This record gives sequence, structure tokens and C-alpha cells, in this order.
Amino acid sequence: MPYVLISTQIRLEVGPTMVGDEHSDPHLMSILGATKRSTLGNNFCEYYVNDAPRVVLDKLESLGYRVVSMTGVGQTLVWCLHRE
Repeated sequence: MPYVLISTQIRLEVGPTMVGDEHSDPHLMSILGATKRSTLGNNFCEYYVNDAPRVVLDKLESLGYRVVSMTGVGQTLVWCLHRE
């Protein structure tokens, strides 16, 4: 899985950080220390870590991922990363 999306709410820029959806690579999620959870009202799960996005970006960089793009969507910050 060469692409990863991570995001956080602007008011939560120190964490937690959403690092994957229910179909994300379980091995990568384990390396990041992510736990899968479902929010009340959603019919899907997401992986979260308590780290700030900067810490997650540093971990992903050490695993060979590079930021492709970053944007703000409403009150959410989103990063797209790719690994060759």
C-alpha cells in the first residue's frame, strides 16, 4: 500500500492523529502504534494514534514515505504520503 492519508482536526493539532481507515495495512498501523476505533454514528472504523501529526510524519518518513500534498478541509488538516 504505497499511499497513506493522515489527518487531524485543527483544534487537535497536538493529537490524536487519524492514520488510516479499516482497510489500512495492519503491519504499518502496528508500527505506528495505532488502534482501530469506530465513532458513534459511523459505520466504519479508523486507526488513530495519540501522537501529534509532526511525530507521525517523522515516523512515516523514516519508513520511506514522502509527503505528496497537504491541505485544509474545513477544520481538518490532511496529508497525503507516498512510498516508492
